[in-house]
Amino acid sequence: MQRKGGRRPGAGEPDVEAVLDELYTTPPSDFVSRREERAAAARTAGQAQDARSIRAARRPTRAAWAANLLLRSRPEESRRFLELGQALREAHRTLDAAGLKELSAQRRSVVTALSRQAAELAGQAGHPLSEAARREVESTLRAVLADPDAAGRWAEGRLESSLTPPSEFPAGTAATAPVAKPSRPAAERAPAGARAEDELAERRRKRQEELTRAQEVAEAAERHADELRAARADAEEALRRADDARDRARQRVSDAERQLTEAREELERTEHERREAEERDRSAGDALAGAERQAREAVRHRDRLAARVR
Repeated sequence: MQRKGGRRPGAGEPDVEAVLDELYTTPPSDFVSRREERAAAARTAGQAQDARSIRAARRPTRAAWAANLLLRSRPEESRRFLELGQALREAHRTLDAAGLKELSAQRRSVVTALSRQAAELAGQAGHPLSEAARREVESTLRAVLADPDAAGRWAEGRLESSLTPPSEFPAGTAATAPVAKPSRPAAERAPAGARAEDELAERRRKRQEELTRAQEVAEAAERHADELRAARADAEEALRRADDARDRARQRVSDAERQLTEAREELERTEHERREAEERDRSAGDALAGAERQAREAVRHRDRLAARVR
């Protein structure tokens, strides 16, 4: 994949786009450590801008990660789902009642099936989804069907948080066909009907706002929990490294103590041998001195005898 700047990565260089794709399918608990590894690799390769881009990546929530994982792991199903959303939006735009009826019938079953697949993928990766996270995945998929911007964001595979479907997307499973202009009695009842519709719309808007706020709170709580899990994982890794370093230090101390004991024993041995050698040297010196005295006496005695003979 070519970089946005136009330069292709050289041999052995990490591709920043591929790295980002990998990060956003990495479980949130491993996201920070993997991001730092990839950023460090980019810096080592002299790619400072890529390192900054990687470092700027934000950890996704558990639900957003599952949605990204679904897109990457089920490309064919995801492509068909995006096409279904495009067809639904077009049918709503053109008031195609027959098309809406047919497509809307697929919507709920497809969203349910794909959200189930996302949960299964997350579980297989060792990070099962909570019930709240599964609802966020469903919310994201409904948003993808209703909103082209949401569809584009999901198609990139780098969601950081779950998506919320727009309130104006019809919630029913079929569209109402256009009706003829009402007769006068119906028109006379229109103001009361309009007020009822306005009240219903207002209640729906308030419920949607409450749901949006609740989702934002849930997402914030999930992000906070992910951050705490990541911090705990980092702390556990630091503790493991510290334990390993302590064990190595203890081993070095044990080896040093053993070597010190052996050195002391060697020193005692050599001191004892030196004392014995010193004693032998002293004895040999005394013996040599005695022998030299005897030799001198013998020479003097010989000389005296030789003088008498002459």
